[in-house]
Amino acid sequence: MKWIEVSIKTTTEAVEAVANVLYDAGVSGVVIEDPYDIILVNSDEKAWDYVDESLIDLEQGAIVKGYIPESSDLVEKIDLIEQSISTLPEFGLNIGTGEVSTLEVNEEDWSTSWKKYYKPTKIGKDIVIKPTWEQYEAQEGEIIIEMDPGMAFGTGTHETTMMCVQQLEERISKESTVFDIGCGSGILSIVAAKLGAEKVIGVDFDEVAVNVAKKNVVENKVDGAVEIRHGNLMDVVKEKADIVVANIIADIIILLSKDIKGFLNSDGLFIASGIILDKIDEVEKNLAVNGLEVIQVETLGEWAVIVSKVKGE
Repeated sequence: MKWIEVSIKTTTEAVEAVANVLYDAGVSGVVIEDPYDIILVNSDEKAWDYVDESLIDLEQGAIVKGYIPESSDLVEKIDLIEQSISTLPEFGLNIGTGEVSTLEVNEEDWSTSWKKYYKPTKIGKDIVIKPTWEQYEAQEGEIIIEMDPGMAFGTGTHETTMMCVQQLEERISKESTVFDIGCGSGILSIVAAKLGAEKVIGVDFDEVAVNVAKKNVVENKVDGAVEIRHGNLMDVVKEKADIVVANIIADIIILLSKDIKGFLNSDGLFIASGIILDKIDEVEKNLAVNGLEVIQVETLGEWAVIVSKVKGE
């Protein structure tokens, strides 16, 4: 089968927004090549050198790739992608060049090529993300998360995921109920369960992500504690949690802040990431307006995580 690879040159700041544009256009999976992710991991004193230096090209910036099958409406889809990318700066995002290019590829060429960028990576105090096809011998105290992102967004090596994992390591107890909003390939849901959470509910509106997350949950033998649901938080979850974690984008977090109190227990915490540095103040203001008190803000690279709780608790 012939596929069209759509490549978009952008910035670290804009990769998630660009990926969302591709999803909206109908792609079923994306590949993100960001040299700053590689540098960040390799600069960590706890990390190990696993990347061929020839893969790092800072001049190119970040590249987001999506794959569309050849069809009669292909030209219209490419036009839609270009138009959507051109509007992103209106939301305060620096998209870099935003250049869109296409390439015809065979299915077997793209379905596995991205794996060369995905190696075992320590993303928290004890959490190691290990691709299912890689060999790795766990060190004492390490918790191994077996991951195959398949065609779902999320390999676990992004700064936003790292910060969420670090917060979960600090805050989860054996009795915790955790909601993972926009769970993607299920990394944070699995981490929460491996850290001892009693009940975890992962939610995503993307059916591909839900299917991949379910497989990863079984692969990690945490299906007794983790349930993955397809849909919107407001529609498919009626329970309340001790921790709600959302690794998405600032604009969605702002929308969530209006209703999130209704999903938190009286002493519950909202851990929100996917927030670019320029959006921190805006997110904090919206959390405050909606009755949440910010108790911690951490940054890594161009991103932030904000932890809040219900005011007065």
